[in-house]
Amino acid sequence: MAAFDLEEQEQISQLKAWWDEYGKKLVALGVIVLMAVVGRSVWQNHRDGQASEASALYASVLTAEGNPQQAREAAGRILQNYDSTAYAYLGALASGKIQAQANDLQNAASQLSWVVTNAPEASVRDIARLRLAALQFDQGDHAAALSTLAAAPVDELAAGFADLRGDILAADGNLDEAREAYRKALDTATGGSAARVREIVQVKLDALGGAR
Repeated sequence: MAAFDLEEQEQISQLKAWWDEYGKKLVALGVIVLMAVVGRSVWQNHRDGQASEASALYASVLTAEGNPQQAREAAGRILQNYDSTAYAYLGALASGKIQAQANDLQNAASQLSWVVTNAPEASVRDIARLRLAALQFDQGDHAAALSTLAAAPVDELAAGFADLRGDILAADGNLDEAREAYRKALDTATGGSAARVREIVQVKLDALGGAR
């Protein structure tokens, strides 16, 4: 019994020594892990909350057809509070279209310019560039419109870019360049609307005396 007590005391002593050396470190590590788990959960809840709020504002933009003020205010709140989310550039793109339809070209151009500068996807930036160039053309700023169209777009928008470039060049009296642009639009038209696009562009080319 005495031998057992001595053995037990030795084990207790070893345990205490081990705890003195490693116990505090394990407790500290446990606290760090717990804080990381809790922090991740809080951050995920925060992100989910942000996404939900941004989504609601984006829906407000989409339902604001005919109400440019509602679209502008909702898009503005997204840009102010959730500019790192996809809803920011999608909302600005949608709002820009609504502002243009309401003939508020300045606000429309501002929204579209933000998308051109900040949208991560090239296709979205190019849609905004095409719409912005159309606004600039409508406002009579042909040089700005051609500059906006200067960089090559994604393939899906090549025909639209070339078509608008042809319109601008034709309005400026640069007919040879306009014909070249229209021919490029004919050559690059793709997708389900390709036939309709080619038909419209061909009419413009014929009007310039440049039938294929």
